[in-house]
Amino acid sequence: MESVILILGLLFFAFVALGVYAGVKAIGAAKRGVDRTITQARRTVEETTLRAKSYGQVGVGGELAQLRLTLRTSMRATQEALQAGVAEDASLSESLGLFERLSVHGRELDEELKKLEREPDRATVASLLPSLKQRTERITHSADSLRWAARDRARKFTDDGLDALSAQIDVEAGALRHWTVETDEPVRGESRPQGDASGQGQERGREPGSGLVDGEAQAITAPDPRLRSGYPWQKTARPETTN
Repeated sequence: MESVILILGLLFFAFVALGVYAGVKAIGAAKRGVDRTITQARRTVEETTLRAKSYGQVGVGGELAQLRLTLRTSMRATQEALQAGVAEDASLSESLGLFERLSVHGRELDEELKKLEREPDRATVASLLPSLKQRTERITHSADSLRWAARDRARKFTDDGLDALSAQIDVEAGALRHWTVETDEPVRGESRPQGDASGQGQERGREPGSGLVDGEAQAITAPDPRLRSGYPWQKTARPETTN
């Protein structure tokens, strides 16, 4: 009895621990989902603001907003392309590592541009614009190179797979049309159709002197006993002589 109670107690604590673990995992997943949603919403709002500034403002403020928008758009597109491609092509993991190192420079530049947007000394900011544009172009060019290289690699694999599939389909289509290479001549060892055999038999039955006629004709007219069918090498039976 005590062993049964002990086993039930252990099962109860095991179910409780399992429930607590599942609850913690569910709460963590929900929290991550909420954080991801908040981050995406914040990013969308910020990019919408940058787009509005780049089109609505003129001068230094508009140029800074355009630089940030260009940088963020290129980096996000490259990150999505590499993360989607590495699941199918493991060789892109090295490219993804290079992009992570590039992202460090991208975030530093984005933070610097963001601070300069609030800088009241517009003359100093205007003097820094050429170097900021050059840094933005270098980072976006590197990100675009990684992204397009990954896309070209994926397109190459897709084209190779399509070529191989097309070749297999052509072979299968040729095998399905095998009757087009056959002729109408009968194969050696095969008999002719029944209709031809019957026609030849009828023609043989009409040969003169053969004594072979259809069954119906034989029933009507009896064959002449003097007309004996035989082979040329057979001797003719002599008639019996009477004394």
